[in-house]
Amino acid sequence: MGSKLYPLRPLNSMVDIYDYMRIPVKKSDRKPGPYPYYGASGIVDYVDSYIFDGEYLLLAEDGENLRSLNTPIAFMASGKFWVNNHAHILKRSSDNSTKYLHYALQYADIQSYLSGSTRPKLTQSDMKRILVHYPHPYEQRAIAHILGSLDDKIELNRQMNRTLEAMAQAIFKSWFVDFLPVRAKQSARTQTGDPVHAKAEGRDTGLPAEIAKLFPDSFEESELGLIPKGWNSSFLGQEFQITMGQSPPGNTYNEIGEGLSFFQGRRDFGFRFPSKRVYCTAPKRIAKYGDTLVSVRAPVGDINMALNECCIGRGVAGIRHNSESRSYTYYTMKTLSDTFAQFEADGTVFGAINKNQFADIPWLSISKDIVDMFESFVFPYDEYIYNNSTELTGLINIRDILLPKLISGELRVPDVEDFIGTVV
Repeated sequence: MGSKLYPLRPLNSMVDIYDYMRIPVKKSDRKPGPYPYYGASGIVDYVDSYIFDGEYLLLAEDGENLRSLNTPIAFMASGKFWVNNHAHILKRSSDNSTKYLHYALQYADIQSYLSGSTRPKLTQSDMKRILVHYPHPYEQRAIAHILGSLDDKIELNRQMNRTLEAMAQAIFKSWFVDFLPVRAKQSARTQTGDPVHAKAEGRDTGLPAEIAKLFPDSFEESELGLIPKGWNSSFLGQEFQITMGQSPPGNTYNEIGEGLSFFQGRRDFGFRFPSKRVYCTAPKRIAKYGDTLVSVRAPVGDINMALNECCIGRGVAGIRHNSESRSYTYYTMKTLSDTFAQFEADGTVFGAINKNQFADIPWLSISKDIVDMFESFVFPYDEYIYNNSTELTGLINIRDILLPKLISGELRVPDVEDFIGTVV
């Protein structure tokens, strides 16, 4: 353990400031291009020109996030890019590490440097005075390497989850939106040729025989247009169990883990699973493990999946297909994003959808055999996403515990190097 904490220095002693070079451009005047256009919270657009080229640190100048800290206030920008006047532009001076400073500013207490009661602002003069822990530059680089390795592993897991979900969603779309197995069987039925030629010409389903045989080989008219023969037009309310949330009394909420995890809206939604922050000891409405959680107000249509039985408030609905298929439910709701967006646009004050509107959304009635087969077909993808997400939560917790201790000097790099090697 470190015998003493690293000394504190004002930020302006560790960086050069390039605010004088930033140029705001109105959205109507921007020309689309390949270069990122940054604001206070990251990339807001892509434009056809750039004013910076290199590795810089951007620090938010204004916005509510300076107080709420819902997202990082400091972020790296590399390569060619443009910055508006809502972010300070910093670059390491001397041998300091820009990446270390990126992490150090996440730990630094900036609240006393903010001005503005309605819209927080971090002026350049106040920004210069922010006190930051100053280890020797070689220690800065070592700290940045450890935290960066964790962030790289976190981002790798996130990218893998996005890829896996896109693959599963593509299978869902192929089967239940574009009906490609049916089209392939229909084409094979109406044309001659042996199986080898059928596959070469795109008339083979590409699916194992036990799956392909579940699909019909023709279409029929319905209220939804042409659908596979034997399938029926229906509504979400007939095919899914819809549980609309209801908010319990406020005095039953807590953040100490008593009762069921509680989701009032989409605030705690993650990529696939929500994070546990608030709990409730007297739930009114409950979503079961594996139910798809859909935000039903402000905004409508954000999607997550319940990791366990949970309490849902009035901003969330719990959805489950009559077959109990978790994956079929989840990817159906993802497919309906454009439909949900219509309710978001229709709101006079904010978007919302009630149970009757939800239940009346048109959908297909499909045989349980096909739904069950889809569930088993995409299960490996969703299981991998679950395992990745579990590991991701652990990595984020490790990073968030280590960051303040490494930045301050409470822990030194040799104290954690071996441990980090086992997790990344």
